[in-house]
Amino acid sequence: MAGKALAVKLGGSLYPKLPDLIPVLRSSPVPLLIIPGGGVFADAVRDAHLIDDTAAHWMAVAAMDHYGLFLESLGLECTRDLAVPEKTSVLMVYCTLRKIDPLPHSWDVTSDTIAAWVAGRLGLDLLVLKSVDGIMAQGQMVETVNTPLETETVDASFLPFVLEKKIQTMVINGTISDRVVKYLNGEDVFGTRIGTTF
Repeated sequence: MAGKALAVKLGGSLYPKLPDLIPVLRSSPVPLLIIPGGGVFADAVRDAHLIDDTAAHWMAVAAMDHYGLFLESLGLECTRDLAVPEKTSVLMVYCTLRKIDPLPHSWDVTSDTIAAWVAGRLGLDLLVLKSVDGIMAQGQMVETVNTPLETETVDASFLPFVLEKKIQTMVINGTISDRVVKYLNGEDVFGTRIGTTF
């Protein structure tokens, strides 16, 4: 992985850990294109009533940009360019997705699948940072996923999407900063590998 840019989905649940995590991301030895989750901003959309799927989809995508602005306030640079990054930056996805509109408008598609779409579009591997050790299924952490399975760790469209598009994906616990550091430095870490090409 040395020298190769990486797409990183930064889960909204990591909000309390950002003071520890942001310095790790900023000091990455490889350029990162960070795709923010929707966090509490998307939760507000999900909890609202009388919003149809299309409106909810775009409001939730806008929530990702809101989270991105918060990350910018913590010292990360933002970009609206859908391009392989030369330096670590946060992708503001709303305008790009409004223009291209590549994904279904459903709660089966959240920032997880949007991050996978970005990675696939740019030919990047994907690192998914969650507040759990990896993909959880039936109460157990799954170390390797080669076929879709039922899980609440990621949205329902995520696993079928990354497997179909053959996006090399790793899901790890972003609350453990040392684990993130090791992964970014090319070391093997505990988590879930998705796909058959590792």
